[in-house]
Amino acid sequence: MSKIKVVISGITGKMGLESLKAVHSQNDMEVIGGTCKSPQNSHLTLPDNSIKIPTTANLEEIISGADILLDFTNSEVAMDSIRIAAGHKIPIVTGSTGFNPDMIKEIETISRSNKLGIIVAPNFAIGAVLMMHLAKTAGQFFEFADLIESHHEQKLDSPSGTAISIAKAAVENRSSGFASVKSQKELVKGTRGGSLEGINIHSSRMPGRVAHHELTFGTIGQTFTIKHDSINRESFMPGVVMAIRYVIGKSSLIWGLEKVMKL
Repeated sequence: MSKIKVVISGITGKMGLESLKAVHSQNDMEVIGGTCKSPQNSHLTLPDNSIKIPTTANLEEIISGADILLDFTNSEVAMDSIRIAAGHKIPIVTGSTGFNPDMIKEIETISRSNKLGIIVAPNFAIGAVLMMHLAKTAGQFFEFADLIESHHEQKLDSPSGTAISIAKAAVENRSSGFASVKSQKELVKGTRGGSLEGINIHSSRMPGRVAHHELTFGTIGQTFTIKHDSINRESFMPGVVMAIRYVIGKSSLIWGLEKVMKL
């Protein structure tokens, strides 16, 4: 049985390196190359020195032999990579976030016109996906909601893509947004956080954290809290591997890991 050949876009990033180790450890997969903005060398060697992975800034140089493109970059770089992979009819799994509405529309068009499997997942942690599923169920029974999310200091966007997905899930089964208390005196501007459909979202950024999301619903006499922590980036890898296997043979856009998990 031939192995699934994977190219990783953003291979020298934190998620890229973790994905390299995870994919390399699978019996049915192999990494055949990777891209990064400014390669220091023409090859990247695994920590155990078992294999050398060719690296380049030009995806076109290595994409033709791939079965899957795995992308962990940012929305702008990811769009270029998706266009290139689609031109070679190669399925895509991306964990990049920050896609604007025009980008999302283009991804939908690329998938549809090429009958190409594309998975866009804001979070690959199985617990985080289950949190979204529970938020969708619980949201219809409460009046108020606050969401706290904490990440490392190098994260580019706030709130996180996962936080936005959790908030959208919480309002999905509602006819309107949540109630939100407005402070009569805001002694420090922005203390109540941002707001999405009445959900106050608070973002924390500092060293020592990977990903934390905590959603608290409230109504008269009670609160209900759903919380998920990713202790390290290894927590995302079972979902990444699951998505790679799932996208093979698919011909449409799949938004979120929940569909892969059949939730």
